[in-house]
Amino acid sequence: MSKGTLYIISAPSGTGKSTIVGEILKSDPNIWFSVSATTRSPRPEDKEGVTYFFRTREEFESLIASGGMLEHAEFCGNYYGTPKQSVFDKLNEGRDVILEIETVGAYTVMDACPDAVSIFILPPSLEVLRHRLEKRGTDSEEVIDRRISEAAGEIKKSERYDYVVVNGELEKAIDDVRAVMKAAKKMTKLNNETIKGVLEKC
Repeated sequence: MSKGTLYIISAPSGTGKSTIVGEILKSDPNIWFSVSATTRSPRPEDKEGVTYFFRTREEFESLIASGGMLEHAEFCGNYYGTPKQSVFDKLNEGRDVILEIETVGAYTVMDACPDAVSIFILPPSLEVLRHRLEKRGTDSEEVIDRRISEAAGEIKKSERYDYVVVNGELEKAIDDVRAVMKAAKKMTKLNNETIKGVLEKC
């Protein structure tokens, strides 16, 4: 059985990455979404074990200490992280896995898992991003200002990602991410065994 592909998808808050990932998951039952753990407070639309595993700060720090996280980072005053064992179990079962994580955590996974395929979703502009955050209506103006500032820093880190997709029109962005994921299956770094197999037949 061939191993699954690990996809890292990152974007500034409000860019639409969760919507895009949700549509990708609907269209391909072989893809498994890794639910992150966080210490942030649940929003009305959140569901435990679906959007996040919500943990206290003490619980999260205990997981870090025990080596149970593939990556973790503190963002806007809260911890976010990826439980490790479930990700590797699914990959070894041949399932593709999506990690929807921010850039600090993504860099950690890129270093730990060099075969991972990374995709960064960009807003058309920071002005458009601000409008989307304001329309969402979940954050104060002060928090939105901070998110825009942090978004600029995240976007600068996108240069290390394998692919970049701009979410100007949602349907096109979804199609672009699907195309990237399909093309990534042919990347050299994911086909070393195939290359070796061909050479062995010479």
